[in-house]
Amino acid sequence: MPDALAGYHQELSIDQQLALRTAAARLAGEFDGTYGTETIERFLHSSYDQFASLSTVPNFLPLLAERFARQRLHALARVEGKHRDGKPVVLFLCTHNAGRSQIALGWFTHLTGDRAVAWSGGSEPGIEINPAAVAAMAERGIDITAEYPKPWTDEVVRAADVVVTMGCGDACPVFPGTRYENWDLDDPAGWDVEGVRPLRDEIERRVRRLIDQLNIPAA
Repeated sequence: MPDALAGYHQELSIDQQLALRTAAARLAGEFDGTYGTETIERFLHSSYDQFASLSTVPNFLPLLAERFARQRLHALARVEGKHRDGKPVVLFLCTHNAGRSQIALGWFTHLTGDRAVAWSGGSEPGIEINPAAVAAMAERGIDITAEYPKPWTDEVVRAADVVVTMGCGDACPVFPGTRYENWDLDDPAGWDVEGVRPLRDEIERRVRRLIDQLNIPAA
């Protein structure tokens, strides 16, 4: 792969530059035949930039950028008709992508397995997942510690069959032809585990209903 990363973000450490080059090569292998070097590096660079102003752990930025770029490229492939697996795609959106939408994502993924695709995003992404949300989900045997707050992008929204919004108001994106649902749920920011439990259980009920509506077999 040509070293198109040369000169990009000169302020990056040698380790970060190496990590981004490694990520670009890995994505190029995964999307070989679908997207070329220029597209892959553009998505990786823009994904890195979106996290750079938010993250307090710079060493994790290349990994977050790679994960987000991979999701965005998969979404773009669906939008452009380059990837057709017949699986429904659901996108959960809230303000900080740290509580409600992550709980919903956790439930949806847990209940559908590989029978559907679920993503999440926020209008004003936070720094980390709400610890009380993580603990409340762990009580039900669902681990969401690998998730991270992230913004949404046009290709991710366009790829979704259903967009579930939770409190992002006018900031939530709207595209014609996409099914939207608004779940009126309180933001659990600052809550303890005891306070999050009823929200967790309400989101479970709504996710199960959505799965039934989409006729997705339970995992």
